[in-house]
Amino acid sequence: MGNAASRGWECAAVGACTMRPVRRQDFSYDLPEELIAQSPLAERSASRLLVLDGATGGLVDRVMGDLPGYLRAGDLLVFNDTRVVAARVVGTKPSGGRVEIFLERVMMEAAGAAASGAGVGESAHSRELASAEPRRGLGREARGPEAQGPEAQRPEAQRPEAQRPEAQRPEAQRPEAQGPEAQGSGAQGSEAGQAEARGSEVLRRQALVQLRASKPVREGLEVTTPGGPVRVLGREEELWRVETPGDALEFFEAWGEVPLPPYIHRAADESDRERYQSIFAREKGAVAAPTASLHFDAPLVAKLEAMGVERAFVTLHVGAGTFQPLRTDDLDAHRMHAERVSVSCATWDAVKRTRAAGGRVIAVGTTVVRALESAALEIGVTDEPDASGSAHAAAGGAAVVWSGETRLFIRPGFEFKAVDAMVTNFHLPESTLLMLVSAFAGRENVLAAYAHAVRERYRFFSYGDAMFVTPQKTATGATTP
Repeated sequence: MGNAASRGWECAAVGACTMRPVRRQDFSYDLPEELIAQSPLAERSASRLLVLDGATGGLVDRVMGDLPGYLRAGDLLVFNDTRVVAARVVGTKPSGGRVEIFLERVMMEAAGAAASGAGVGESAHSRELASAEPRRGLGREARGPEAQGPEAQRPEAQRPEAQRPEAQRPEAQRPEAQGPEAQGSGAQGSEAGQAEARGSEVLRRQALVQLRASKPVREGLEVTTPGGPVRVLGREEELWRVETPGDALEFFEAWGEVPLPPYIHRAADESDRERYQSIFAREKGAVAAPTASLHFDAPLVAKLEAMGVERAFVTLHVGAGTFQPLRTDDLDAHRMHAERVSVSCATWDAVKRTRAAGGRVIAVGTTVVRALESAALEIGVTDEPDASGSAHAAAGGAAVVWSGETRLFIRPGFEFKAVDAMVTNFHLPESTLLMLVSAFAGRENVLAAYAHAVRERYRFFSYGDAMFVTPQKTATGATTP
């Protein structure tokens, strides 16, 4: 996206308008602190819903239970199925000083993300980060044994040996099963395999984290925690690499606390373990919830399903960078934090089928918007259904159409290719997420909606209320996308 995509009109007087860059402060608004929700409502779907018509700027005050009235049979709701890890662990230095360890990602996943391929950056041609190893599908068609036929549900099919690809089973590792060339280099292959296994075991115990302490942290520091000592290995850009006593993800899940956002001024309690997850959460890896999906409960989902609204899933592991403020007024100079994404063949096929049939693709949350639009930039999207993704999955490969890391920064001027409407929470002033919604529905429309929400005492941010947003008009009078 060039500089022209981030420019707006500045008028000193009627008829005296010039173009200027859009700045960070153009997305500021006043928010009384008492409107920042500190706890969830008793019922997920009891939240209020502000409906914004991006084409007209019109606003309607509703509740989340009214959402079905704005959808129709054949629409597709896309959810983020990431699961929040208990990412905050508190420990002490040898001196007795307090240290807070906040997980960003485990190193096994970071290594996989850098293994091959390309990531999506600030433009369609940016290739700053490598894509992750493909993983199994995320749509309903590829969820687990129940989606794989009766044979997959039998006990023998659940044993570890039965879950491995044939080439990884013990009998396939024997030299006689690998041909003459493999037998001749068996010793070297064995040594390489052992070295790789040792490297994997080391990485499994390591993680990238934020460290918060009253005094500077140094390399080699050992932090005492309830789960054992955590050793600081070194600095990596804005994060620290640490080594945990065992598997890093299991360590945080066992000893960590729910990582409530910094604007929630209370300690996490047991109820947050349930309410700071969506009912669809299952792929562990996020350190912040995809909050738009928190408004959906079983009765609302059942009502939508009964009226013919489809659903699909992507995975975007939300990182701690989602709460980081922009450090520059120049939007073109901002570098987005990287987040891991996976879009299944089943979901991508559902997106194309929906649009080909005249339905709408409705992203539940900005994380889904970024996941789908990142995939669209990487592989393209057409309205014609394409069986290639499904065929790839059926052939036994990983049912993933695109998997990688994204730094995609969506701001005014961005051309949406995959999303037709969105459900989203209210976002922080001057945040990249507010800029994303503004790119979709128009900055003036969105800021007017936020001013209305403040006047009407809506609840803001993670545990707050929601919006249903449709796209703005283009210069030709059509709506985008």
